[in-house]
Amino acid sequence: MNVPPVLLVGHGTVDATGVAEFVAFTDRVRRLLAGEGIDVDGGFIELSQPTVHEAWTALAGRGHTAMAAVPMVLVSAGHAKGDIPAALQREVVRDPGTGYVFGRPLGPHPVLQDLLDQRVTAALAGDPAAGAAVLLVGRGSTDPDANAEVCKVARLLQEGRPYDFVEPSFVSLARPDVITGLARCRALGARRVVVAPYFLFDGVLPRRVVEQAVAFGAEHPDVDVRVADHLGDCDELAELVVERYREALHGDIRMNCDTCAYRVLLPGFEDKLGAAQTPHHHPDDPAHGHGHGHGHGHPAAATVDAVVGEWS
Repeated sequence: MNVPPVLLVGHGTVDATGVAEFVAFTDRVRRLLAGEGIDVDGGFIELSQPTVHEAWTALAGRGHTAMAAVPMVLVSAGHAKGDIPAALQREVVRDPGTGYVFGRPLGPHPVLQDLLDQRVTAALAGDPAAGAAVLLVGRGSTDPDANAEVCKVARLLQEGRPYDFVEPSFVSLARPDVITGLARCRALGARRVVVAPYFLFDGVLPRRVVEQAVAFGAEHPDVDVRVADHLGDCDELAELVVERYREALHGDIRMNCDTCAYRVLLPGFEDKLGAAQTPHHHPDDPAHGHGHGHGHGHPAAATVDAVVGEWS
């Protein structure tokens, strides 16, 4: 086949609702591209099905040999820099007649800022944005570059919009956490705060954001705390994925490595400088047998290191 298919690659979740959203979104992208005769499939690297191995095998079974993979992640953290390329490279090793090009993470992008604004506006339910603060909550990472991207998104969300201010926070692995972020908003004088989860689909972490925000609001009745929806399965997101797909095929997709801890010496992350990518063990991958969970073995993968180095 002459036209490479779209391969959507997600991390995976134990949450059934999040899996269903991903599957529905894959169908949405498939419908969007049906008129162009472009095939679409999608899978996860761990925790849930369909797996990326199943998606790759299905596409290869339909005659495709060159895939265009779009990572379904918002920031360029460990999954985009290491785990997803490693999972794709394992498929190439299994089937040497196949190959792939790798697209950029989805964010930051003006479409995502607009979607966040829409979700915040819906949470305000007619109340003015002026006078409201927004707490943007990212996943959090051990990669400082990825955390900095979330801070950039918070600032971009504030620019040109009437919110009093937008503060960044994280639900795991990085500070400030959700409670600290809400306390900061309160200390800065906010009496209405919309918590905006910066997540594509539902899952354990987005629900944790909701729980923590609701708990803070109950403990501080002087602050009107509301929670916006995550980005979710929608046409705008599907169009952004198609943009990343076309970039991967025809555009300049070099990553900005100016603040990547693997390329630049950053205080507190000296051990990462020049380190080889060692993606962790994925028990749902056929190469590792059967089972579930989130292991952290570090298999040797010289071919993966070479490929990942181009995209980190």
